Amino acid sequence: MWEEILKAIPIYFLSMLKFFFGPILGYAAKLNMVTSILITVAGTMTVVLAFVFFGDFLRRNVINRYFKPKKRFSGRSRKFVTFWKKYGIVGVAALTPVVFTPIIGAILAVSFGSPKDKVIVYMFISASVWAVIVTFIVYEFGNSVLPDIVKP
Repeated sequence: MWEEILKAIPIYFLSMLKFFFGPILGYAAKLNMVTSILITVAGTMTVVLAFVFFGDFLRRNVINRYFKPKKRFSGRSRKFVTFWKKYGIVGVAALTPVVFTPIIGAILAVSFGSPKDKVIVYMFISASVWAVIVTFIVYEFGNSVLPDIVKP
């Protein structure tokens, strides 16, 4: 049991950065499929909770202190605004695991002023569904698709 927990800790921290690290590295570390799913969801939700509850503090004390706010919209920020107007929190939450990183998805959801409870619920549902799908695909087809470095 301790061996599996020690294997899971770095995977948990890496899945905070990128969602796909959880299933792929869980497979490479020979973790149980359920453990890999739980670690992936936990890593994603840790980042989401951190930005939901401490996002305003980070913006006030870190970002505004070291970075000057832009006065104009860039093409990239206009795309995010267009995406938000079209799909809202549900679209951002649905695409966060597969397109955005958990950090970018949480920042987008918080910066557009969504209610905290909705952000948490939708991100949890999305992370859970995508974790099951991606982990199943990796564990089922991992030997034939993944490079030799990742294979257990």
